Amino acid sequence: MRVLFTTAPLHGHFFPLVPLGWAFRALGHEVLVATSDHFVAAAGAAGLPAVATGHGMHVRDLCDPEASLGIEDAPYAHGRVFAQMASRNLNATIAVLDRWRPDLVVSERSEFAGPIAAATRRIPRVELQWGVAELKEYRDAAAAELNEALIGLGIDVLPRPAVVLDPWPPALRLEHARANTSIRHVPYNGREVVFDWMHERRGRPVVCLTLGTVLPSVGADRGAAVLHSLAVSLADEGFDVVVAVDEDVAARLHPLPTGVLYAGRVPLSEMLRGCDVLVHHGGQGTTLTALAAGCPQVVLPKFDDQIDNAEAVSRAGAGVTLALDAATASQVAKHTRYVLEMPRFRMAAGTVAARISEQPSPTEIAERLARRWG
Repeated sequence: MRVLFTTAPLHGHFFPLVPLGWAFRALGHEVLVATSDHFVAAAGAAGLPAVATGHGMHVRDLCDPEASLGIEDAPYAHGRVFAQMASRNLNATIAVLDRWRPDLVVSERSEFAGPIAAATRRIPRVELQWGVAELKEYRDAAAAELNEALIGLGIDVLPRPAVVLDPWPPALRLEHARANTSIRHVPYNGREVVFDWMHERRGRPVVCLTLGTVLPSVGADRGAAVLHSLAVSLADEGFDVVVAVDEDVAARLHPLPTGVLYAGRVPLSEMLRGCDVLVHHGGQGTTLTALAAGCPQVVLPKFDDQIDNAEAVSRAGAGVTLALDAATASQVAKHTRYVLEMPRFRMAAGTVAARISEQPSPTEIAERLARRWG
């Protein structure tokens, strides 16, 4: 069986697909990733062969220079960016299907060229839904932006997938996702080094702090300034702090207080084994990795799916939520102390972790899909 994966060129969108790609390969199936040219190397670094389908968007294409931290909660505008990328990459994606002839296309929810290409060749498609939010604005923007292309290809409406895979436990999903097919969240962090100190217990509680890859990039020095102020306040509150961030952003954080153990790229799934609380932005991978590790959270959402992801954590009792724009660094530190000192947060996180572990593994899902379409 041949399985083509299609993804927007963003780490947070591609990384959730990687374990399923590995599962198909482990079962002996052929896998290929189709993505924008500048992201091919990142896909290849995951151990999956990748092919370029044209010039795609960069993180800066989501940016609003006038907005706080360089980006606003504007799902429709962001959906237009993803649709414009699909428009540029559509012909090349169709050509990949014609050359490679996959039996199945697997896409993530913001990538639209793969779904359209699959529909033109009557190839079944599966979609991985990252995030709790419905993000109907993405599809509405894509339908409007790609309308002429769809008409030209003889397609009436934006195609729907045959199956939607969902790594969120059913109890944390919203109504639109109740019927989705469960798949266990298996963290993929990219190529990262595990340091000995990550697994050591320390005298002071350890807090991991991250704002993901998008916010620090589009916010430029503003993002680094927010991270720096949060790290200082958390250290002043008596925590040992690990700032999980790309190396170029880490270089802009100095000087940091002595309470900061490390600032730079870390494998989050390993880091959280010795972490008492995670303070973060509410991205899909970060949130689910913390839940799977049973780690309580302080979530600081800013835009799109982050807001609903944060609310899901709060509903589950696994953490608290503060809007990133409204919270001061001191407030974040105080709430982190509160989450640490109230055992109910860790207990609730452990309950969610158990629910995640009960979901079918990527290998089980790959086997099911192969039986249906292989």
